[in-house]
Amino acid sequence: LHRRRHSFPTRRSSDLFCYIGKRHLEKALETFPGRDSVEITWKSYQLDPTIPMSFEEPVGVYEYLADRKGWSLEQSVQMHERVVEMAASVGLEYNFEKAVVANSLYAHRVIQLAKEKGLDDAIEEIFFRAYFTEGRDLASVSELVALGEEAGLAEADIRAAIASEEYAYRVSQDIQEGVNLGVRGVPFFVFDRKYGISGAEPIQVFIDTLNQTQDAS
Repeated sequence: LHRRRHSFPTRRSSDLFCYIGKRHLEKALETFPGRDSVEITWKSYQLDPTIPMSFEEPVGVYEYLADRKGWSLEQSVQMHERVVEMAASVGLEYNFEKAVVANSLYAHRVIQLAKEKGLDDAIEEIFFRAYFTEGRDLASVSELVALGEEAGLAEADIRAAIASEEYAYRVSQDIQEGVNLGVRGVPFFVFDRKYGISGAEPIQVFIDTLNQTQDAS
């Protein structure tokens, strides 16, 4: 049983659920008899590649989503509060008052490096925590170096990956693969290239899809 996953942290409403979706999958795998045969592959994707790589002043997620959706700031805060409650239900702490908008391109290059070393799941967990809980800037090279080292990557390798056109190409290839699969929002999960789950569906949906994938293999 092989399951390939497309994972993406960039700012638009649906990406708020990426960390939650990861937890739902993990909890589903805890009860799945064939979990030892499941291979998870992370893929890069950007919902909004037009986000600048740097800002003169940090941009908060409340303001960003309100601007993108044409909402009031109050509406954006209320929507985020509902997501915070959903995250808490699976043991995650979301602190949107700390979170800052960031272009995820450099972070995805580091993920591609981590994938080479079998550390992609570890780096994804660290990046999600850093963004949603700690409010760290995932477009900052110094932050990415510190977070990458936490996952077990070497500073020199991280800096080289961030500057590398080869890793940029790998990111673009993943994005194109997602487009070909019909990905339009995140999180998006693909199971054995046959079944898909879009968004942070309930844990039971993941369990049912894992069982369906195993039965079809």
